[in-house]
Amino acid sequence: MVTVKSLADLKQVKKAIEAQAKLEAERRAERERTARQSTADKDLFIKAAGAVQPLTDKRQALLKKEQPKPIPVQRERDEQAVLVEAISDEFDVSTLLDADEHMSFRCPGIGPDVTRKLRRGDWAIQREIDLHGLRTDEARGALGQFIRDARKHGIRCVRVVHGKGLGSPGKTPVLKSRVHSWLVQKKEVLAFVQAKPAEGGAGALVVLLQPATAST
Repeated sequence: MVTVKSLADLKQVKKAIEAQAKLEAERRAERERTARQSTADKDLFIKAAGAVQPLTDKRQALLKKEQPKPIPVQRERDEQAVLVEAISDEFDVSTLLDADEHMSFRCPGIGPDVTRKLRRGDWAIQREIDLHGLRTDEARGALGQFIRDARKHGIRCVRVVHGKGLGSPGKTPVLKSRVHSWLVQKKEVLAFVQAKPAEGGAGALVVLLQPATAST
């Protein structure tokens, strides 16, 4: 703080203030000239070089977006193809059927007591499929899917209704013999017998399936 004691001191203060104001004005003018020059240089560069795009910062990591898990369509198709190929219409089942009046079947290692129990009804029928009215290919596919579904749900005993062939030309039970053949070729099937009269008789089979495993 400056103490003014005389007129001379006042004049000195006034001169100092004016000098300071002049210096600030010159500095401000210089800043404005510098800003105008910078703008002019930038405009000139843009006119000469044209529009430019900023470069990508290569230090940034390019992360792949997480892709949704693929639906196992091909696996499902393969499983369906295996199902179709695994059971043949040309398979000769006659040598594998027990030569009794009901033409029952039991796979190797299964004793005759199993078919006896099936006939007696020791295993309760838990599910059934009716193949009436289906073409051969449709019936084969439906039967295979039915058995797979039954196994997944832990079902052991099922009934397969194939009909007696009364509506077929010549009254020949074509589907009946095909069902016998398909079931014999299925590894899931342990045994089957003709159903009781009250359960379909000659037009149906009672089938015993293998127990489901943890990997099924």
